Amino acid sequence: MNASPTLSHDAILGCLLGAGVGDAIGLPAEGMSRERISRRWKDLRHRFWQGTGMFSDDTEHTLMVASALVLHRDDVDAFKRCLGWKLRWWLLGLPAGVGLSTAKAILRLWLGWPASRSGVFSAGNGAAMRSAIIGVVFRDNARKRLTFVEGCARMTHTDPRAIEAALLVAEAAAQASIHTPTANVLDALNLLVVSSEMQSHWATLRHALNERLSVGEFAQRIGCQHGVSGFAPNTVAVAIYSWLRHRDDFAEAIRAVIWCGGDTDTVAAITGGLCGAELGEQAIPNDWLAGINEWPRSIPYIRKVARALDQADAKPPSMFWPALPLRNLFFLIVVLLHGLRRLLPPY
Repeated sequence: MNASPTLSHDAILGCLLGAGVGDAIGLPAEGMSRERISRRWKDLRHRFWQGTGMFSDDTEHTLMVASALVLHRDDVDAFKRCLGWKLRWWLLGLPAGVGLSTAKAILRLWLGWPASRSGVFSAGNGAAMRSAIIGVVFRDNARKRLTFVEGCARMTHTDPRAIEAALLVAEAAAQASIHTPTANVLDALNLLVVSSEMQSHWATLRHALNERLSVGEFAQRIGCQHGVSGFAPNTVAVAIYSWLRHRDDFAEAIRAVIWCGGDTDTVAAITGGLCGAELGEQAIPNDWLAGINEWPRSIPYIRKVARALDQADAKPPSMFWPALPLRNLFFLIVVLLHGLRRLLPPY
């Protein structure tokens, strides 16, 4: 099924904005249990800094992948080299949120390891969190989806379960962007399920959809009673389930995964990317979009990246890079303040 140019842009922009909004809404709850979230919060809104939200590494990596695709969507080796340099410079900006495995892999890149051998053996979320946009861009080309996702994943994560999770996210995003019926989505994704962990989750997911279980109930059934961990099979299973369970409701899909607790920003970012790819920007609550307080990776910047991705021979938009260390310092201070708040009673 071939998407029209309008559908292409709507899906690309929706995927990028959806991932960013999910990330920003979920970030203040990262690491919290579902019990603590339910005690502290009665509604879902921006809570990172004075009623506004900011992006974490989930959105930053997604935008780096998108920018590399603008330049090299026909050459996977050039794409990997380009993304490798983006990751190197990103780490020099001293980001507050960077996974240990990703940091090790980027240090290897700086020490001269090629992008094809820089990854470390880890089944964390780093590869999966940035894969949805690859699926949308290559929604009509399964071979490119496979090669670009694998190349992108192996730069930081070499555990087959991390690569499997990244492939599942990309495939789900591709199917979302062309509005594939749920039964066909499940058949397409089933071809990519390999690990014993994901096979178990996948069987549970199918049964849960038939029983119309809530996302929280599904998370409990796969062992995430107190929160969705940073283990890629858990994260991706919950994100895909929430998307399929609430295909027509972006906000409810995001609420459902955040209310599960755990690695909330990443699970919500992946869920938001999938829902946004299917429903477009119009499905994202206006106050969630308006509440993003970011620079230089701002909402206008995301719109420019989406336009560039949807055009032939375009160039990625420029960004005022010198501002990033100051932005990251402010981000770190707010994160520390959230940490101090968690030492207090939940009320």
